[in-house]
Amino acid sequence: MIRSHTFFLLSSAGLKKILLLSVAVLTSINLFAQKLERIEPMFWFTGMHNPKLQLLVHGDHIAASSVALTYPGVKLVKVNKVENPNYLFLDLEISPSAKAGKFPISFSLNGAKQTYTYELKNRDQSKGRIQGVTNKDFIYLLMPDRFSNGDKNNDVIKGLTETALNRDSMYYRHGGDIQGVINHLDYLKDLGVTTVWMTPEIENDMPHASYHGYAATDHYKIDPRYGSNELYKQYVETCHAKGLKVIKDVVHNHIGTGHWFYKDLPMKNWLNQWPKYTQTSYRDQPVMDPHASAADKKQMLDGWFVPSMPDLNQTNPYVQNYLTQNHIWWIEYAGIDGLRLDTYPYNDPAYMADWAIKIHAEFPNLSVFGETLVSSVASQAFFTSGNTVNRGFDTHLQGITDAVLKDAIYEGLNGKSGWTDGINRLYATLAQDFLYKNPNANCIFLDNHDMSRFYSMVNEDFDKYKEGMAILLTMRGVPQMYYGTEILMKNFSNPDGLIRSDFPGGWNGDKENKFIANGRTNKENEAFTFVKTLANFRKSSAALQNGKLMQYVPQNDVYVYFRYNNQAKGTVMVIVNPTEKEKSLTTDRFSERIKGLTTAKNVITGDNINLKEIKIPAKTTLVLELN
Repeated sequence: MIRSHTFFLLSSAGLKKILLLSVAVLTSINLFAQKLERIEPMFWFTGMHNPKLQLLVHGDHIAASSVALTYPGVKLVKVNKVENPNYLFLDLEISPSAKAGKFPISFSLNGAKQTYTYELKNRDQSKGRIQGVTNKDFIYLLMPDRFSNGDKNNDVIKGLTETALNRDSMYYRHGGDIQGVINHLDYLKDLGVTTVWMTPEIENDMPHASYHGYAATDHYKIDPRYGSNELYKQYVETCHAKGLKVIKDVVHNHIGTGHWFYKDLPMKNWLNQWPKYTQTSYRDQPVMDPHASAADKKQMLDGWFVPSMPDLNQTNPYVQNYLTQNHIWWIEYAGIDGLRLDTYPYNDPAYMADWAIKIHAEFPNLSVFGETLVSSVASQAFFTSGNTVNRGFDTHLQGITDAVLKDAIYEGLNGKSGWTDGINRLYATLAQDFLYKNPNANCIFLDNHDMSRFYSMVNEDFDKYKEGMAILLTMRGVPQMYYGTEILMKNFSNPDGLIRSDFPGGWNGDKENKFIANGRTNKENEAFTFVKTLANFRKSSAALQNGKLMQYVPQNDVYVYFRYNNQAKGTVMVIVNPTEKEKSLTTDRFSERIKGLTTAKNVITGDNINLKEIKIPAKTTLVLELN
């Protein structure tokens, strides 16, 4: 009774005051809810070919705000609200006359205002940036977590989901980082490498086994266990200063479930959604099959790669803008020379063609190749530029990862002789190069981070190892070698972790240091020297850098091909004998390429060779420079 009476007196005397206070409190709470959390891209560049820019704005109920900006040459064309009130997408138009500088973007609600200071930077016109990667180059593929630990301070980062560091496990983080790669660039340069490709460096804040980098959780941030955005830029600049190029590995198809926008999707169709979890079929055929069902094609393109990697919906224009702008941002910011596109066949074809046009409009010299782990030359060629008759449009994809050629080399080294088997498989595979607009743009390789290592695949036969490496470094296309192949690192891909072992010597306290000759065995030094000799020979051989390929039908299980240009001098003759017996080769049938020359230099040994009749030891690839 007393409490009731007290309330009545209070409400009667101060009702107006309480109501005003309540409104103020609610307004304060509401304004607090308009918290601006991020804008991406966080800054942009003047002088871009495309004047349009779409900013993703994220913040708690940010869509309730009104947006304004004023800066000469920058126009806010449209404010896009989407399903999730925590997002806005701002369409800007940047005039060619816009100057570099900073300006505020304001977000207002009920008289309260938040601002984000946006910046336009000048494009970097320095020489040596965005050079492109060609068949003059030799790519070294490495996994930063497994190559070298250059900074122990970033081994474990508080606040990230995975804080375990365990080199005894193949699936935990090992502590390798960008600084570790920088520390060993001279090693790569000495080896004859011209280009470095790391598996993705951007943040992968996933609970387990995300060291590989293919489950992004922040597209604009280098994983702090590898370093920082600034360190990545420094890494690229250091590579360029040493005469090395840089390839960045990017993923269009999927993200990780730890991604910040997966946890708060802008809209339901930001991802490819299914009534129940549906995994891709991993079959590329429905994408190109004229008889394919729509259901099969949809499952291939829209099915999720694995449960922890949600599939992005690349038919969504907001997703398209986000991905394309992100890649443009990294290229311009860091000055990288090429891109490797992960899981290329799983992406929406129309979007990828549009992506390529927009990327090359900004960076005409940039090189791009797509991962296509498929089973035939025709399937690979289907995805490359120039196949407009079969596709109805041009993909504008310069090259692919040539897995079919890789398989043919293995067959040539390990298979038994037959009409289409053994070394004849390699010949027949190259004979189908007519399907490509430019086969020289293909990335050729013997292994990578997803498959058994080359040395194991030839049963640790050192002669076959040298045979294969000689083919790789003299063949058409852009050769790529997986880290550690030069020191005979081995293992099979089941389980995958074994093929991703640490490079010995990359960590302080390692019992062995394979980065230096004294730390390697005699056989490892022989392998290193073999690769180094051929790789550095490529740097001086115009025939290998930009020459044509002419091959001859294998006879007596001996396969011969030439790399040549308009001059007979400097022509490279490659002779492959995969058999267990020494072979003798007379050279009359090669007269159109030898052109009367009588001697050649063995590139590996330096010996002079009489071209009239050549002895080829068993399981040997001879590399001869005609002189």
